[in-house]
Formats: sequence, structure tokens, C-alpha cells
Amino acid sequence: MATATKKAPAKKAAKAVAKAAAQASAKPAAKNGAHKNGTQTNGVHTNGAAKSTGIPPKKGKGTFSEVAGKYCVRDISQAEEGRKLIQWAESRMPVLMHIRDKYKKSQPLKGLRLAGSLHVTKETAVLVETFAALGAEVSWSGCNPLSTNDPVAAALAKGGISIFAWYGNHEDFYWCIERTIDLKPNLTLDDGCDLINTVHEKYADYARKEVIGGTEETTTGVQRLRARAAAGKLYYPVYAVNDAITKWDFDNVYGTGQSTLDGILRATSVMFAGKKFVVAGHGHCGQGVAKRASGMGANIIITEVKATSAIKGVLEGYRVMSMDDAAKEGDIFCTATGVKDIIRKKHFLSMKDGAIVCNTGHYDAEINLKELEEVSKGKRTIRPNCEEYTLKNGNKIYVLAEGRLVNLAAAEGHPSEVMDMSFSNQLMCHLALAKAYKEGKKLPNQVLDIDPEQDEFIAETKLRTMGMSMDKLSKEQLAYINDYNAGT
Repeated sequence: MATATKKAPAKKAAKAVAKAAAQASAKPAAKNGAHKNGTQTNGVHTNGAAKSTGIPPKKGKGTFSEVAGKYCVRDISQAEEGRKLIQWAESRMPVLMHIRDKYKKSQPLKGLRLAGSLHVTKETAVLVETFAALGAEVSWSGCNPLSTNDPVAAALAKGGISIFAWYGNHEDFYWCIERTIDLKPNLTLDDGCDLINTVHEKYADYARKEVIGGTEETTTGVQRLRARAAAGKLYYPVYAVNDAITKWDFDNVYGTGQSTLDGILRATSVMFAGKKFVVAGHGHCGQGVAKRASGMGANIIITEVKATSAIKGVLEGYRVMSMDDAAKEGDIFCTATGVKDIIRKKHFLSMKDGAIVCNTGHYDAEINLKELEEVSKGKRTIRPNCEEYTLKNGNKIYVLAEGRLVNLAAAEGHPSEVMDMSFSNQLMCHLALAKAYKEGKKLPNQVLDIDPEQDEFIAETKLRTMGMSMDKLSKEQLAYINDYNAGT
């Protein structure tokens, strides 16, 4: 935390950020045309924002619904469809809605600006609108080129949220993130650390002086934050939301397990029963995938570099082997490691004809598609999110969702019920950051752990909404637990 006073934290660096954005601008594109719904839309080859805004042009081709500096989505006319999806998610996220109702009158986030980079799903929209309901000014982008639900993005834009996101924004991924920074945020919310990294690398002075703090949603992002902190390059405190029990042990396991299989099924309609299903990485996410695939009759093979994780797989009844050996046996491969080059050229060459390959780790580096192309003589899209590579040896390999997050690119991401707890953690961490700031408390520039009481509150609230109850320890039981002289 860079400032412990109560004055608006972004004023000092506002000019610096504006200047940096202007310097990054390329020549202005052609003038935008009027959209039928009263917004602006870019023409097929005119993807830049208006000259007067100083915003650099987009690189991607196509038509967008856009109000320069406010939002850019694929088609604002999809807003009604998106609103229905958001309402569906709200009905299945009772903890987050409870917290919204609890704080909406007191407006604890009023006067603060929050930039977020997280998959634009119906569940995320509930979180975004909760931040707004609690007083924050919000600007949002997706954290993966293939994870934005376009109708949901349209609904948020129409509802007044500043959002820059659309499905397939490969060329403009960082353009969208930069537009959220135009808000001059004093809070950041990230999934994968791309937003936090951009703020630190391009606006380091701003990050040091004006940002109160942030949160990080996923394993990969937390790993990068800890590496940054160890190098003395973390300029404001960030809560490791991923490491909360009510996130790590539920979202990562049950959410990833169900949504990953959902994505594979939508992209292939393949039968799992009887297949040899290779899961690379047996951490929380890999455990979830393995459990769900096993439950549908697949024979699980685990590949690992960590002995303790491998042993867990063995005791679950799975086989454990190297990827070199697994490549020869597997019918379906799913990477969940957060590490690059898990499946490479030698593995593709060993695979069976018809093998299916996908990834559920945050980045698309786990499957080396460049090397797959080197050993292929042809490629075609066989069905949505399913590309058929014909190898020079005649075998065919099917890659799902371009090697990106199959659960979000080919499906809808985790179920609302499990994201309820994860996003409640996100909200409560930002409430804690705002409270500390307004009380003049300076938090250390470190990766911060979640308060155990927060975990328990979220879990207990979730149980109550499910109609379940728990036992409570008596005074005598509490005394017994803490009596170091108590014996047999």
C-alpha cells in the first residue's frame, strides 16, 4: 500500500498515466459509424477508437459495439440474452448475494476505482455488479482470449459497466487490459496476473504510489506474484484468493473437474467410459479432472513431477507414469500443470491415431502446438473447438480449444454454485483492502493470506443456504482440546 492518507489515491499519477497511454497510441483509425442501438460500432477495417480519446486502435478485424473509453463488446444487442444468464447465476450464488445485500446501503467501496481482469462469465458478472452495488467504479476485461461470454459482456456494458471483452480477442487481449487501466484504478482484481503485471511493468511509479492493493484468483497468478515479491518487485499488497480453503479445495477441484469434462464433451461428444484418460498434473485441478473422468468410467493415468502428488494418484487407484510412456497409451490427454511444454513433438509422434488433447491450465503453453504443426501435413476444424491435425505419419490428433482453457473456451466455466464461494472471497478481500485504506493502515507489499475467519464465514454461510447445520463444541470439549495435560 503506497499511501495511508484519505485523499483520492489516483490524483498524483493521473497525468502520468494519461501521458503513457497517449504515447502508446498509434495513428487514429477511420471514424466510427452509428450502431442501431445508439452505441458506436467499428467497421470491418476501422477498429480504432476516436482520435480525440488518445486511445490506440485495436488490431483485430470485425464489427464491434463500442463507445470509446467506455466499453467495447462484440454485439450490444445480445444484452437481453446475457441478462437472463446473469439472473440464472444470481439465483445460484446465495453467499455473494447475501454479502451484496449486507453492504449495499453502507457503500464501503464508494470513491474507489477497481480494474478487473477475469473470465467474463455469468458468474463473474454477478461479482462485477456486486462491486458496483457497493459503490465501486468498475472497469473490466477478460483474462483469456477465448473465455468471454459475449451476451454477458453485452449485458454488463448495457448496464453501465465499463467493459472491454469479446470472445476471440487474441490480437487485442492486452489492448483490453490497458483500457481498464485508463480508469486509473486504485484496486486490481486478477486471474493469471496479466493485469497486475501490466500495471507493474508499464506504470511502475503509479503502482507504487497510487494502488491500494489487489487480489489474485488462480494458482498460476499466485506463483508469479510470489516470484515477483521474492525479487522485491511487488509494489502493492495482493491477497492470494486462490489459496483460500473455500476456493482452493472447491473451485479448483470440483469446479475444474466438472467444467473440464463439460468442455471436452461439448467439443467432441466422445464417450469417457473405457477410455485411457491421461491427466498431466495431480494438484487440486488435476485431482478434480481425474475424479470426474474416473466417475464416468475412464481409466486414469497420472503424470507428475512431485512424488507426493503422484502417490495420491496411486492411492486413488490410478496408474502413474511419465508422459513419454503415457503418450503411447492415452486416448484423451488433459494438462493441468501451469508449466510449459508438457506435451511436445515426441509425445505427438507416440500417440495413437485419433488421440484427443486438451488443456485446463491457465495459459496455453502446456501443449506445444508449434511442434505439433511441424510434424503435421494438414489441419482443419472438424467441429467447434476441435481441430484435426493430420501427422506426416498419417495419424490424426484432435486438439481442443486451441490448447487454451477447454472448460471456458468450449464450455461455460465452473458452475455458479462453486464460484459463489470463490467470488465471495474476492469481494471480502477488497472490502478488507478498502477498510484498511480508509482507516489509514499500511499493509505490506506482500502476497497476503486469507483470514481463516473469512474462510469459515463463507463456508458456514454456504452451508446455511444449502439447508444444512453443524455441531458446536461445548465448553468442556474446548477445554479438553486445549488441555495439554489431558491423557488417556
